[in-house]
Amino acid sequence: MRKVLAITLCLAVIFGFTAMAGATTLKVGLDADPVSLDPHVQLSGGMLQYSHWVFDPLVRYAQDMSIEPRLATRWERIDDLTMRFYLRPGVKFHSGNAFTAKDVVFTLDRLKQSVDFKGLFELFESAVAVDDYTVDIKTKKPYALLLRMCTYIFPMDSTFYTGTDGSGQPKDAIVKIGPSFALSHESGTGPYTVAEREHGVRLVLARFADYWDNASPGNVDQIVLTPIKEDATRVAALLSGDVDFISPVPPQDFKRIEKDPKVNLFTYSGGRIITIQLNQKRRPEFRVQKVRQAMVYAINNAGIVKKIMKGTATPAGQQSPKGYAGYNPNCVPRYDLKKAKALMQEAGFGKGFECTMIAPNNRYVNDEKIAEAVVGMLAKINIKINLKTMPKAQYWDEFDAQVADIQLIGWHSDTEDSGNFSEFLIMCPNKETGYGQYNSGNYCNPEVDRLTLAAQSETDLAKRAGMLQQIEQILYDDAAFVPFHWQNHSYGAKKGVDVAPIINTMNFPYFGDIVVK
Repeated sequence: MRKVLAITLCLAVIFGFTAMAGATTLKVGLDADPVSLDPHVQLSGGMLQYSHWVFDPLVRYAQDMSIEPRLATRWERIDDLTMRFYLRPGVKFHSGNAFTAKDVVFTLDRLKQSVDFKGLFELFESAVAVDDYTVDIKTKKPYALLLRMCTYIFPMDSTFYTGTDGSGQPKDAIVKIGPSFALSHESGTGPYTVAEREHGVRLVLARFADYWDNASPGNVDQIVLTPIKEDATRVAALLSGDVDFISPVPPQDFKRIEKDPKVNLFTYSGGRIITIQLNQKRRPEFRVQKVRQAMVYAINNAGIVKKIMKGTATPAGQQSPKGYAGYNPNCVPRYDLKKAKALMQEAGFGKGFECTMIAPNNRYVNDEKIAEAVVGMLAKINIKINLKTMPKAQYWDEFDAQVADIQLIGWHSDTEDSGNFSEFLIMCPNKETGYGQYNSGNYCNPEVDRLTLAAQSETDLAKRAGMLQQIEQILYDDAAFVPFHWQNHSYGAKKGVDVAPIINTMNFPYFGDIVVK
């Protein structure tokens, strides 16, 4: 009873605000809020969600994964290296400035300077304005995924972000840590403007009166987003009516929400792989293939899915989920504790060793519980782990600094394609190109790099799939990382909030199109 009372009092404080009079307001409870108003400061699911609310991409994925027009109305291939986009006329930025081709040029140039995004756009040569409403995007070599990559070009207001701020810093500076103009100011073309922001407390979005998409069915005038880290508090907020929409829903509460007549549960299959990386620069033991293999064999993937994820995920033995071009049917989960112990003995580490590990506690579904399970499982092969977990707002700086020997990360392919996993998680880290940006294990295999780069420009899809499957086999045999499972997406919503049409496999709810009855 005391716990319920405490949660109720907590919610009363968190949601002590008055909705905009006469407006349709959607109250949203997510596990965290966007880390910045600058869409290029971090390549993460939370920031890409935000980009779809406040900015607009050139094109985006429909629910069936086809490409649909947004700020570009149509496109055509000019030559092997050039695709021409015809832009939507009459679109305004939140500042009132008109959207034109020069904003696409500005945005692509900025993306190529972003620490997080430049690896993704390494193959892009330039954007060239043909006229105000036509732009050519050029690549360095033939690139099979160019159109998919354009789902990540959210044009920014070049006039708004040009010049210097009060401190003399360029307004277009991309600053991960510390103040910047773009961190606290926005001018996108999206359905919502940022009306109020207190990071970690709440984000208020207001419908943009001059939004271009008159065909959108969306009828929400205001969104009030409250970050709710604790699963129990987030679910209680939905069930009590304090919020209208939550994500994620913890697997242990699926049945509870399904039984409540006031709310609905929505799930959607996802391709996000959850893994741990083993830092070979910090630990000489991790440079030994048999030690890495032993750690993979010691992890009971199916057990984690059954006991921790409550069956709401799929055990993984590789990066690529089924349906992706690189999915290799030979690379299956391989829990075998007896073999794991034998491999440790063969490697000369039968007595084990001690190391450190970090993991977020509010980024992925049950991430902290998964990390704790890893500690117990690896202890059975005499690897003692000192685990530290933390909120994702703190985690990514620590991850980038590689403060621990083992680090947990999840990844959903930015291009809905196998190659993207290797480009960011597996390729030899290269600060100049951005490849291997999230490879905190410092795994480096020149053959994997060669195949990954070759697959980028291979237009024969069967041949390309073979390359990607070969990569998965190499990584599997080498135990380059420790895979857990592919995570599903989950949402809870009040009856009358039409969630089904706006969710997708990328986990970017298109709130601009949501209808509240």
